[in-house]
Amino acid sequence: MPRSSRPVRRAVLVAASVLLAGALTAATSGGGDGDGGDTGPEPVAVQLLALNDFHGNLEPPTGSSGTIAGAPAGGVEYLATQLAQLAGQVQQENTITVAAGDLIGASPLLSAAFHDEPSIEALGLAGLDLASVGNHEFDEGADELLRIQNGGCHPADGCADQERPYKGAEFQYLSANAFVTDTGEPLLAPYAIKEVGGVRIGFIGMTLEGTPGIVTRSGVAGLEFRDEIETGNRYAEELQKQGVEAIVVLLHEGGTQAPNAGINDCTGLQGPIVPIAEGFSPAIDVVVSGHTHQAYNCVIAGKVVTSASSFGRLITDIDLQIDPATGNVLMATATNVVVGRDVPADPAETELVARYRTLLGPIASRQVGETTGALTRAQEPLFGTLVGESSLGNLIADAQLAATDQEQGAVAAFMNPGGVRADLDAGPVTYEEAFTVQPFNNYLTTVDLTGAQLDCLLEQQFVAERTLQPSASVAYTVDPGGVSGTAADPCSGTRVGALSIAGTPVDPAATYRITVNSFLADGGDGFSVLTQGANRVVGGLDIDGLAAYLTEVGPVAPPATDRITVS
Repeated sequence: MPRSSRPVRRAVLVAASVLLAGALTAATSGGGDGDGGDTGPEPVAVQLLALNDFHGNLEPPTGSSGTIAGAPAGGVEYLATQLAQLAGQVQQENTITVAAGDLIGASPLLSAAFHDEPSIEALGLAGLDLASVGNHEFDEGADELLRIQNGGCHPADGCADQERPYKGAEFQYLSANAFVTDTGEPLLAPYAIKEVGGVRIGFIGMTLEGTPGIVTRSGVAGLEFRDEIETGNRYAEELQKQGVEAIVVLLHEGGTQAPNAGINDCTGLQGPIVPIAEGFSPAIDVVVSGHTHQAYNCVIAGKVVTSASSFGRLITDIDLQIDPATGNVLMATATNVVVGRDVPADPAETELVARYRTLLGPIASRQVGETTGALTRAQEPLFGTLVGESSLGNLIADAQLAATDQEQGAVAAFMNPGGVRADLDAGPVTYEEAFTVQPFNNYLTTVDLTGAQLDCLLEQQFVAERTLQPSASVAYTVDPGGVSGTAADPCSGTRVGALSIAGTPVDPAATYRITVNSFLADGGDGFSVLTQGANRVVGGLDIDGLAAYLTEVGPVAPPATDRITVS
């Protein structure tokens, strides 16, 4: 599928051959005589600025989560500046800023500690107008989402800042396919209509139909989630009956490009967004998507379909040309723009971040657990120069499995040793100390691997020259006389043997739910087989999984390093 190209801004677009096929139509000529007569009114230029999967990343993300397209990116102070600069390139009043869900939930401590109120406030300051709900908007249930929209202090924790009570979102959440079971009505407004330059644009907001399968039961209690295609087409028809012909869907569902594709490419896109876009009515012109934390820029079935990765590192700049006579979209083009940190920080956002950072102080020093002995990241030798497990790496893998076994059905977890950045001394552990161990704000990501793919993953360790830290459910042997695979064919290795999960030998044809962090899930450290994982679900932050495990288990003893043995 081709990516959507972006024309020179404000150019008069007259060549019908360059219009997107299917849903987009050419301008209708006026009553001219063919000799330079009246050609009708000029199209109205409308700019949409879009983001998705912000996940409360107020401060610049660190580690691999803080770069994209080879550049440091993200941070709400720079996001706000970039949004303002992009809007300043056109008529400011012709810009609408939108988002495709997961603005909150699975957030860093600075936002999560205050029930994500800081992120909602910051995005309002940045000029966000409309957003679809995502699955993480339901993490704390429907009542909490309504509070986030409408304002008021948290029912259990009260107001985070007594001097400035939470007022609610300055933007409108949309939830066309999330219905209250008892009433059959949408939880929030299903769509909104914005008028720009005399033309009207309809925005339909939805989350993925499968939200109940990836959110805690309490989070979706009393709600039902309906089919994306059926819902989108239903409300598109309703908008058309009101005379709205320019229609944009904000959908928290997405796809994945081929590895190493660029942020404005559409290379081998696959995933739910493809059949959904194909099934949408031709009346729908643009689909702003999300959920998979990927960047892409596509045209599917005549519709521009985009995603701006995650964590506020990209903005999708979408330009519409709309016929003022008919309201039809004549052309839609898009480009993903990196939110670099080489622009001035927005002073209002800087003040907001500093205020909440001050309030956070007591939380950072909160004790989350205790260890009975020191946990180190030093890896035990296996044979030759090969090293294996560490006590702290094993503990983190155990924590990640505990965070996703019931929620996502995970049966094993693996941690990359390079992501373990500090040791833990014996005794009490504060949240700040736990955060120092895992400072990258990676997200726990659970995928389906076949037994054969799982074996290939472990063989790939000998190509990548890095040994993954396994959860206690995993056991296998390493053969010093075996053959290592190659970068081109890691699965050809014969080093790994006697692989079992929960004491049962792994079946090459069976499917296993495996949890890793988002860095690994995207092929980090050379573990490319993980990018082939199916049914990918992005969960909470790895640091939160570790802290919860330390709290729940009680005094934690350093785990044994006997999960990998030499045959």
